[in-house]
Amino acid sequence: MNYAGHVRLAGPADAAACADIYAHYVSTTAISMETFPPSVLEMEQRITRALRKHAWFVLEHDGHIRGFAYGSEFRPRPGYRWTSEVSVYLASDARGAGAGRPLYEALLTRLDERGYHSVMAGIAQPNLPSERFHLSLGFIAIGTFPKAAWKNSTWYDITWMHRELSTEPPSEPTEII
Repeated sequence: MNYAGHVRLAGPADAAACADIYAHYVSTTAISMETFPPSVLEMEQRITRALRKHAWFVLEHDGHIRGFAYGSEFRPRPGYRWTSEVSVYLASDARGAGAGRPLYEALLTRLDERGYHSVMAGIAQPNLPSERFHLSLGFIAIGTFPKAAWKNSTWYDITWMHRELSTEPPSEPTEII
């Protein structure tokens, strides 16, 4: 199924809708390892940070935000600056309907344009739909960290998936100030 919608760069005005979508994942799943949903202000700050150095996209459908995808710092050490961690979150009616693909395609294109060499996605296990989704976009599973995260009185294994964006030698990732 193809989910019709318009993908665009996010802005601070999208923070409430993104926070609302994300709150479900934080409160009821192990897909996010946060334990408390961020406030609208915190989500606005995250969007602003992501846009400065990585990217944040939203998918609009019938005037409503139905999903978002963003890149963020993978690790704080300078040698990791050409790698971005990526995530996608969808409203319940958009899951399984093809909404994640256009979001990730826009995100991966923007990260490549900004000079990132590769992206990483961490997936709490079990989550076969997310693994299949990432594989369909050219990611490969590179390893599973056993019992790497604790949430809701349960240990979770985290599988890391990787996708190379560019085979060119790295140039400094660009930052918008």
